[in-house]
Amino acid sequence: MTQQTILVLGATGKTGSRIATRLDEKGQTVRRGSRTSETPFDWEQPQTWSAILEGVSAAYISYFPDIAFPGAVEQVEAFTALAREKGLQRFVLLTGRGEFHAERAEAVVRNSGVPFTIVRAAWFAQNFSEGALLDPVMAGVLPMPAGDVREPIIDVDDIADVAVAALTEEGHDGELYEVTGPRLMTFADMAAELSRAMGRTVQYLPISFEDFHAEIAHANGEMIADVITDIARETLDGRNANLADGVQRALGRAPRDFADFANKAAMSGAWTRAA
Repeated sequence: MTQQTILVLGATGKTGSRIATRLDEKGQTVRRGSRTSETPFDWEQPQTWSAILEGVSAAYISYFPDIAFPGAVEQVEAFTALAREKGLQRFVLLTGRGEFHAERAEAVVRNSGVPFTIVRAAWFAQNFSEGALLDPVMAGVLPMPAGDVREPIIDVDDIADVAVAALTEEGHDGELYEVTGPRLMTFADMAAELSRAMGRTVQYLPISFEDFHAEIAHANGEMIADVITDIARETLDGRNANLADGVQRALGRAPRDFADFANKAAMSGAWTRAA
């Protein structure tokens, strides 16, 4: 499938940066969308949307900071309507597994009148190597309000591969790819794998949702803490303790294991810092 220009929103984020790089490597024309990109894009500034959609035939949509934030679904709806007016021919939407607001955003794209693929993702492995949990992991602790809940944690590289396939190949229209890793893991299991890969102990620390909220609020403010804590309460109740076959159906191969992610991250120096 030949594309004229592919728009990648969140192009500086975990998924978007990988997707844009892969598209470059495939010889696709890529337009990166972020606040700092050549053509700036900001979800909070609709006046930036029109320019970034000019000449675009397909778009990868990820919402920053999260689709559960107030007004996010309405912004996605307005953006997809404008994209359709501009002649866009394909959406690939990233959403979160087990999230009510994510399912509302999925319905927006389904009803947009534009061919679409939905990638519904489990918890990101890269949260430990380049996300909010990097600093705690570096300090040897993994504090989460998850108890013994098991998660099918997904490698972001798998998400990127699925999205690129949906953006550049035939056969993905109308598909919902629910992507998970190949096994269910507690956060204690994840801490053990991180310890093995890093060569030093990372201890899982079960905490309350109240303490979780307080830590986020201290760093990011009450509003962000409220939303992130609500997402954690919603999704860390065991509802996602099952595997899905989205990676296999989209790519014809098994998803990467968390141990492989941890070993690769350690070898790349993700957890190495200068004194």
